[in-house]
Amino acid sequence: MYSLLIVEDEYLVRQGIRSLVDFKQFGIEQVCEAENGLTAWQLYQEKEFDIVLTDINMPKMNGIQLAELIKERKSDTHLVFLTGYDEFDYALSAVKLGADDYLLKPFSKTDVEIILLKIKEKLDLARRQETIQQLAEQREGSHLKKAILNHLDDSSFSLKSLAQELGFSPNYLSVLIKKDLGMSFQDYLIQERMKKAKLLLLTTDLRVYEIAEQVGFEDINYFSQRFKQVVGMTPRQYKKGETS
Repeated sequence: MYSLLIVEDEYLVRQGIRSLVDFKQFGIEQVCEAENGLTAWQLYQEKEFDIVLTDINMPKMNGIQLAELIKERKSDTHLVFLTGYDEFDYALSAVKLGADDYLLKPFSKTDVEIILLKIKEKLDLARRQETIQQLAEQREGSHLKKAILNHLDDSSFSLKSLAQELGFSPNYLSVLIKKDLGMSFQDYLIQERMKKAKLLLLTTDLRVYEIAEQVGFEDINYFSQRFKQVVGMTPRQYKKGETS
């Protein structure tokens, strides 16, 4: 899930944010605090937070300097500035430089939640796209891999039929696959079928039974059962974005 760093030199403001919001509803499992920019930067170097809520005017290192360091290290970190009326123009300039938004003090629970919801949607989309990219890249590989991938939609596909296609004995092919892929034919086949199913769930509007057919399952219930065994959730749960 996601992590959040609150950077604010006023203790009551930090505690107010923590007590106002149920962070778990935004997928935020870890919330940390820092009383100035320097401490925040030290924490960030130890753990790159997904979201940083930072005050602008702070001792030792201000919020703009902190934001510049963070963006240089990890440009996709989501930044929100906490600012007063006297710093409003400064906050607007900072937003143009790469921050997601700003919260004008005094802010309410709703103000914080609206911004966190927007950021969660961005994070979820980025994670979804990353998952799709990883799944697509994993489909590239050796000749044996490609030979198996070509038959993922064939419910009758077996080690024996692949051996006949490649001109090997089933026993020899079994040893070759284990050596080349690091697992048995059946384990690799189910792994790749589940990868293809995940990719189809994330990138198409196909129904679950249609996806089951495209990955070699004639029985949708058996497909759903195997998917949950391998992935840890049902196909419908996965499609909804519960990918963590």
